[in-house]
Formats: sequence, structure tokens, C-alpha cells
Amino acid sequence: MIRKLNLSSNSLLIVENFLTLKNETKTDCATGNNDKMPPKQVLLDKTTTLPNGYEYQAFKHDSLFEHATWAYAFCREHLFRDDTRRIITALWPDEHPAPGTTLIELGCGPGFYSCRLGERFREMSITGVDRSAKQVQWASERAQSLQLTNCCFKRINALKLSCSDAAFDVVLASRLLTILPEQAGVIAEMYRVLKPGGRCFVAEPRYALWASIPLLAMWLLVGLIPSGNGYREPYKATVFSAKGFANLFATQSWKKFRTWQDGRYQYALCEKG
Repeated sequence: MIRKLNLSSNSLLIVENFLTLKNETKTDCATGNNDKMPPKQVLLDKTTTLPNGYEYQAFKHDSLFEHATWAYAFCREHLFRDDTRRIITALWPDEHPAPGTTLIELGCGPGFYSCRLGERFREMSITGVDRSAKQVQWASERAQSLQLTNCCFKRINALKLSCSDAAFDVVLASRLLTILPEQAGVIAEMYRVLKPGGRCFVAEPRYALWASIPLLAMWLLVGLIPSGNGYREPYKATVFSAKGFANLFATQSWKKFRTWQDGRYQYALCEKG
């Protein structure tokens, strides 16, 4: 259903929530923290400057992804490029991952890729992690509706993964670096949790305007939901030049890695020695 709202004297069209979320999330993944992560009570005035000059409100408690969950899920489902085929051919050229392959998706959001891969490769064990409890809830319900017993989801900060070193065969991330303040730290975590010989695949938008669409949509929607704590996400997504993107991955001692561009996205495929 389409509803017309007045927001700051302008008209805004929004699509009503197309999936009713349950009150609680239940996950059974053995790796990672549980989904009861109360925010630490800290000051609200410290910020981190991003490469594009915008500030990430690192110590503000509320998240756009909690209060406009359906909006991001809608964008992921209907607006973003579907790289499932590209992921498969990059990671497994013969399209046959070894039985028992373990994969972790960082910033899994509503579980789009985790569930698609889990549905295609039932012999894999897939863990999706996201900082947002409601995104994890959405992903869990998606997996349950598809009867995917090989997928589980946890609320975990990608900058502080709780799993041990060399825990996964594959690390996957899409549109994760656009909103995080410590991109190099995420790459370091990817490297740490990969097994020797493991590979990671990363997909990121190249253009700030296109990458910022979901952020802008969520900021408009949360204008209807006042937050005394403030929202931590920036107004504009962070994007990298081709050189900057490659340099980001060069911060780790990969056996080999390559980056490339295709339309509005750029990609990295890395292998740990």
C-alpha cells in the first residue's frame, strides 16, 4: 500500500512494511555473540570523520537499520544489484563448493545473499552477522520461511567478530564499507577469521549518490520517529576510488588479491596464504 505523508512541508511517498516482524529473534548459530547486545552508555558527542568528509556518530545509540528496517530490506530486494551469480563464479569457478564449506557474511542485513547461497548449496554452513538486531531478525525469518537449516544469523559487530582465528573458508561482504568508519579494521577482521587458503569476496558501490539512496530513504523515514539518542549512521555513503579500494585490501598480507570495476560496483577477491 502506498501512503502519502507530509514531512517538513514536503511530500514523501513510502511503501508500507511488506513483512510483519516478530517481537524476538531466535538464532542457534554457535559462532558469535547472542542478539541481546544493549548499547554501552557512553557520550554522544564524539564523531569519526569519514573519507568523504561526513561524520559517523560512533557513540550515538540508535541505528537507522533498527527504525527503518523494512526500507533497507526493500532496497536490498528490489533496487540493489543481485551479485549472486558473480559471487559463485568468483569463489567457485566450477560452481561446486566443497562439502562442509563454512561461509560468514559480514553486514548480512536482511539475509539476501546468505539465504540465496544457502538455498543453492545446502551442503554449506552459512553464518550471517549484522550489528542490527532487526536486520538479523528479518534474515532469520527469511531463512525459516525457506526452511534453510544450513543458515544462521547473529547480532555481531563486524569490527569485533567474536569467532576464533581461521574459523571460515569464505568471507562475504556487500555494501558494508559504505557506512563503517573503520574500513581497514573490517578488512583486518576478514583476514583474521579466514582459514589459510580461504577467500573473501567484497562488493561495494562506486558512486556516492547511488550508494546513499538507502541511507537517505531511512533518514527521511526516521524523521517521523524522534530519537533522543541520535542515529549513528552518516547521511551520505562512503565510496572509494579504484586506487583507494585496492589500497584498502593491500593493508593485509594476502597470498593474492585483485580488484575490478563493473558498472556502478567494484569488487575484490582475496586469498589468504
